[in-house]
Parts: sequence; C-alpha cells; structure tokens
Amino acid sequence: MKRPAYRDADRPADKPVVWTVSVSRLSELFRDITLEFDDLADIEPIQLGFDDAVRHIRERLATERCDVVISAGSNGAYLKSRLPVPVIVARASGFDVMQALARARKLTPRIGLVTYQETVPALAEFQQMFGLDIVQRTYATEEDARAQVNDLKAAGIEAIVGAGLITDLAEEAGLQGVFIYSSASVRQAFEDALELARLTQLESTRGRSLPVADTLRARHHLNDLRGESPAMEAVRHSITLFARSPATVLIQGETGTGKELAAQAIHRAHPLMQGKVQVAHPFVAVNCGALAESLLESELFGYEEGAFTGSRRGGRAGLFEAAHRGTLFLDEIGEMPLPLQTRLLRVLEEREVVRVGGTRPIPVNVRIISATHCDLDARVREGRFRADLYYRLGVLRLQLPPLRERREDILNLAEWHLKHALAALDVRPHANLHAEIAHCAPLLAAYAWPGNVRELRNMMERLALFLAAEPLQALTPALIQGIAPEIGTAGAPPAIPQSEPAPLPDAQDILAVLQLCRGNRAAAARQLGISRTTLWRKLKEAGAQ
Repeated sequence: MKRPAYRDADRPADKPVVWTVSVSRLSELFRDITLEFDDLADIEPIQLGFDDAVRHIRERLATERCDVVISAGSNGAYLKSRLPVPVIVARASGFDVMQALARARKLTPRIGLVTYQETVPALAEFQQMFGLDIVQRTYATEEDARAQVNDLKAAGIEAIVGAGLITDLAEEAGLQGVFIYSSASVRQAFEDALELARLTQLESTRGRSLPVADTLRARHHLNDLRGESPAMEAVRHSITLFARSPATVLIQGETGTGKELAAQAIHRAHPLMQGKVQVAHPFVAVNCGALAESLLESELFGYEEGAFTGSRRGGRAGLFEAAHRGTLFLDEIGEMPLPLQTRLLRVLEEREVVRVGGTRPIPVNVRIISATHCDLDARVREGRFRADLYYRLGVLRLQLPPLRERREDILNLAEWHLKHALAALDVRPHANLHAEIAHCAPLLAAYAWPGNVRELRNMMERLALFLAAEPLQALTPALIQGIAPEIGTAGAPPAIPQSEPAPLPDAQDILAVLQLCRGNRAAAARQLGISRTTLWRKLKEAGAQ
C-alpha cells in the first residue's frame, strides 16, 4: 500500500510514539507493516504478553512517552483494561476469517476455529455452501485456549484457525495452525492508532500552528466517484465547481450513494490541495445520528474541565477546533436535535465556538459540508428542523443519484468492486471475468439496488469470498442468485447451472446491455466481452438490426 509522500515541513515536530505489543507470529506481521508507517510515527516493538507486557510498559511510562499501544486478540484485550494509555486492538475481519478457512480447507475437510470470547455466527452460510465441517470454540485465558485445542485434537480435528496464541498451541499439539490475521487488518489498526495519537496531539497543542495529521485527511478524491453516466459526470462537475468556494455544501442522496465520499472529494479538490505544493488541511467527520444529544454536543463544541461528571482534566477541544482551517463533515444532519441546531447556527454566523461549561469564545475557520438521506423540506414543515439553518447549510447543494437511475454504470462498478475484493483476498481474477460479468448484466440491471453503490460493493465482496474458495468455478447468474437471493426477485432471467461455462450472450442479453449503454454499440460490445462484428451478427440473426 503506497503511503502519501509528505515534505518534512508537513510533519509534526513530535511524531507520535507507538508501541506494538505482540507475541508469536503476529510480531512478524507487525514488523512488516511498521515499515510502511516509519516516516509518520516512532514505532517500537515489544515482544511480550499479558502480565509481562503490562509490567514492562508501566515501568517505562514512568520516564518515557507513549501515545498509543497496538496489540491484538486476548493480549490486546488484557492490555486495554490495565494500561493508562490508549490501546488499539487489531481485529480479524470477515475476509480474514473466510480466507483462513479457505486455506485450512485445502489441508483437511474438518476444521477448528478458535476465537477470543465470541463465536462467528455468520459462518453458517459459508459452511453450508461449501460443505465444510467447522467446529467453533472460544477461549478467555491461555489455559482455556490450550484446553480447547486439546479437545479439538481429541475430536479428530487436524487444522485449527485462530490468532497467534491458538496457532502456536495447535502446532505444539501436532496440528496444522492457520493464522487468522491479514496485513489489511493490521494496517487498519496502525491507521486507527495514528488517528487517535494525532487527535490527542491536536487537542493538547491547540493555539499553536500544528500541521495536520495524516489520518485527519480526506482519503477519497474525485476519481473515486466512479461512473461514466451523464448523472455522474454532472456530479463530478459540481464537485469541481463547489471546491473553489468556501460556502457551505448540503449533499442529499439515498443511503449508500456515497455522500461522505463526495464530501471528501470536495475537500480534496480545493485548489490548495492540488498541484506540487499541497497545504494540509484537516477533514473531520461526525455522524449526527449516531450519538446522544449530550455526547454530540461535547464532541462538536468541546468542554471545559469540570463541565460534567467524568469530564477530562483540562477539558477537551471539540471537532470544530480539530477541523480549524479545514472541513467539518456533518453526516445525517437531519438527525441533529433542535437545541444543537441552534448552537450550530450560531457557530456558522459568528465563526466561533464556546465549549460546554465555558464562556470564552474560540475563533474557528471551518468549512461545513453536511449530508442527509431524509427530506429536509418535510422536516422543516414539521418543525423538526430549523428553516434558517437549512438555508444556511444549503448555500450549495449536491444531489447524488441512486444507482437505479444510472444503470449504465452498474456493470463497470460491479467489475471494479469485484476485482478489488479479489485483490484483497490475494486472488487473481479469471481472464474471462469481464465477459462473465457482462453475461450477468440482465440480472444485475433488473434489481432495484435499494442500498445503492454500497450494496453493490458489499455484494461483490461476498461474491469474491465464494470465488476465492472455489477458484475454478465460473461467475454465472446462478452463482449470484445463490449467494444473494434478493437479486433474483426483480424479474431476473432464469438461472444457468453453475457447471455450465458462460455462453455467448443471446439477443435478449445484447438488447438489455445496449439499453444500459444508451444505444452505444461499441460500449455494449466492450461490456459483453465480444467484438462489434459478433454483436452485429447476433442482432441481425434476431432481426433487431
């Protein structure tokens, strides 16, 4: 994964100090990922676990600084409850679990999965689809883990999937150990640790000129808004235009249409973020519907020491202050309680915030981008949203189209997300993947996609798991319908048995793709994976020429 290149002047004078705590084979994965973050933080490995790690870290904290600790599994959970510094616990993703099970299946049909404290209930579908015999167990302590491994061995299990402790115990017992963590999951833990460390730095140094942390930046840009439809061309044009203005932007669109992605693209398209010399400005996001009113208030505006029971010594800067000279993205703005709407309007008008429990106004220079999936006009009429705030937030307005209104983008989006999902699993896509997806065009186009691009992406990630588990199977409408039954409920064509190779598209398929491509035969031929001559011949045979 390529890291952004920052000039020395763009880096904080005091880089975050991160300690990684691990034992067994996780240490090697931590070491490899550390190389990617070397220029952004001072990272030191500690190869200890549990009590030994706690004792070692507490002794060093008496004379040394550490901003955040990264660990994993039971070791991470143990440290999190016993250390006075933040602990980021790396967690195995669903992809990690499925990929590890696929590797274990190559070794033996009977597999043990041993996880810390909780089972993985989503395995039932995967297990049934591929006829796997998976025995799930959980553990709380090292002694408990050893007992579970021994029980699985006694039951005839030959391969066990789990974290480093589990795989070490499995191999000690003469079994095959399959490691559950991937580089992607560990990399995400490093990203989270940097974000936490640098937000803390930002709060503690408020009032000085502090360069922006890498993890306060927007990760997405204009090119991530994929699609060649006229609707998406219009969206990209609006984003480029809006980026030149400091005015507020209101993004409206259904769930899954990419509202935060669009907000980040507006931020990234600002002239100061372009060219050879980039000025770093923070991008800070908060979901207004995910927090209780009191918590949202303190998150947005900050609080002074003693403002409420349990408040932090010295108080805390809010997100408006964290986003100073940058962008504050207010997602689900329609869910913001009315009292906070009044405070937000005052900040927009006065360009200053007053922390909870305080009286001192703090100047802020922040661009506000808000987003909602609800009908704000209706909420204004119902008295649930302030009309003056609505108009103040919506100086510039961007409407994101649902996927069903830009169906000509579906095939390209499906192929792009599927290839990325396969790459995340270290699986090379079939040479004829493009043609196979094109053959599924009528099925994908007939579905309404209520979850929009997010639903399409999630479905492609699910599909990638099954393709990775059975590398020789073809991608067919039948496979898609088997994995995502909801796709076949919207007038899709009859399923084709999975054992059959994808045939040349028939006239019905060609006409459907032509309609998606607005009659552009060259584009339709590319989507179908056939030559324009073949497309012309098929249409002529069907009398549709």
